[in-house]
Amino acid sequence: MAALRHEIAQERPFSSAEEEAFLNLVRTTDCLQRAFQRKTRDWGVTSTQYNVLRILRGAQPHGLTCSSIGDRMITAEPDITRLLARMKALKLIKQQRDRNDRRVVWTQISAAGLDLLHKMDPDVTQAPKDLPGHLDRTDLAELTRLLELARKNCLNAQAPVSCTGQRCETSAGTDVSH
Repeated sequence: MAALRHEIAQERPFSSAEEEAFLNLVRTTDCLQRAFQRKTRDWGVTSTQYNVLRILRGAQPHGLTCSSIGDRMITAEPDITRLLARMKALKLIKQQRDRNDRRVVWTQISAAGLDLLHKMDPDVTQAPKDLPGHLDRTDLAELTRLLELARKNCLNAQAPVSCTGQRCETSAGTDVSH
């Protein structure tokens, strides 16, 4: 099957089956992400902001620190601090400094954020059913199994997300974000 080669107008064969599979995965991810982004855009938020709101709704009433939010994100966000600042300006979240350690900032979903999620839930909950909805349960289970297997070699490469924008080195000498 050469569907991807046709889609991207590539005349030469891929250099390997791994390259073709990888590029198919990237192309599919982009396609699904753009379709989901169109759903959230109608509500005035990005899919990344929506993800943060869902994370914070699940962390009620205590909220989460910046790094904890980053750890739970579906897609890595290189500057969570700036993302949260934009969401705070939209009044979707509220933040407060920790009483014991003023360097720590706790983020919670606001009433406006909860209200927005409540309105979005029916439409956004339907998206995962619509986008790959043409696949039957067996195909979905196999796709999930294969995607989890494909991520196996990536899990150690996922560095912590930076909340300060600064980077430091681990004892092994590799960059790690704080």
